[in-house]
Amino acid sequence: MTSRYTSDNHPFVTPDVVNTLPSKPADVWSAYGSAPSQYGELRLPKGDGPNPVAVVFHGGCWLSLYADLHNADALADALRDEGIATWNVEYRCVDQDGGGWPGTFLDAGLAVDHLRALAGGHGLDLSRVITVGHSAGGHLALWTAARHRLPEESPLWTADPLGLRGAIVLGGPGDLKAFAPHADAECRQGVVAELLGKPGVSSESLEARYRCGSPVKLLPLGVRQVTISTEHDWVVPPELGAAYVEAARAAGDPVEHVIVSNAGHHELMVPGSVTWPAICRAVHALLES
Repeated sequence: MTSRYTSDNHPFVTPDVVNTLPSKPADVWSAYGSAPSQYGELRLPKGDGPNPVAVVFHGGCWLSLYADLHNADALADALRDEGIATWNVEYRCVDQDGGGWPGTFLDAGLAVDHLRALAGGHGLDLSRVITVGHSAGGHLALWTAARHRLPEESPLWTADPLGLRGAIVLGGPGDLKAFAPHADAECRQGVVAELLGKPGVSSESLEARYRCGSPVKLLPLGVRQVTISTEHDWVVPPELGAAYVEAARAAGDPVEHVIVSNAGHHELMVPGSVTWPAICRAVHALLES
């Protein structure tokens, strides 16, 4: 993949670099469904716990050809070293059987709720759970924090979603409509529409799906949120993060927007990069509040 460059001609991190970052193995592999992509990997810090949990959603434009959960291995491993259990989640993408609407959304929720099955045997503190997602995974991190706001008639609704302490978005979209033109240019033409089940969906039904699938339409979420953008993010520009944060604040949510200088879209997945201090601060702040 071609590198993007700053004005000083210094290359930013690219996805292939993230995919080769070293990480220690996960402690537990667990399926939360019967499909091949419905599983996650649990990493546990030293000690018996109970430990707080960060549910990690990888990015990749909701497309399996771009990324899988191993793109987030280094991030999940580094957070484990911060004393936090991490549940690194795979999910059905729009280019896989059962992905898109409603499968991708349902998988995100099922994966979070699966922590109930994992908690007892692995010392997890279910009163201190947050989501952390990069890019498209940032959308899923926000959406899982928002799903308790869904109407019962929605196919995405679930009766008893696991409560979250907060959500952290690493260069991800909170507003699917605002993100769609950027996704067309940087991901694949029409991928947001694919996520919502188009073609073959009426404009009225598509609008209803936006209302249930786009976090900005479900505000207020009622939990703390931190959106971390980077100065040179060409995939999800910082102004998209700023617009979502403005809407969330207007709705009454406690939300913070951090913009990291001298970084692009994928530095957010590199522990030790210029973005790492902001990520660590956000994670600890939400879990310790």
